[in-house]
Amino acid sequence: MSRQAIHSDGAPAAIGPYSQAVRAGDTVWLSGQIALDPTTGALVEGDAAAQAERCLQNLGAVLEAAGCGFEHLVRCTIFLADMDDFAAVNAVYARFMPSPPPARACVEVRRLPRDVKVEIDGVAYAPR
Repeated sequence: MSRQAIHSDGAPAAIGPYSQAVRAGDTVWLSGQIALDPTTGALVEGDAAAQAERCLQNLGAVLEAAGCGFEHLVRCTIFLADMDDFAAVNAVYARFMPSPPPARACVEVRRLPRDVKVEIDGVAYAPR
């Protein structure tokens, strides 16, 4: 099986030795997205809901570069710096997801890159 790196200028460039996503066969593995503006590289100001919005916009741009969309997601993970933000982030997440939504986990973590409040990753099934 071959692996193909996926890149979108509509999402922030990787800030380490990883790809925004990797296609392996019919599966696209999406790296976690944080609330960085892809044009400026600046962290989006605001609460966890505002950050979740940018995370999902970034994830959408990478999905598009892979030739798919949110309807192809089969699994997501939401990482929260504070579980008290769950309801606000969940409301934003629900706006982006089709019916039926993908499987999902949401976990509180001690710390995230750049001290953001939210990070979201995913796995998509996208046959060529």
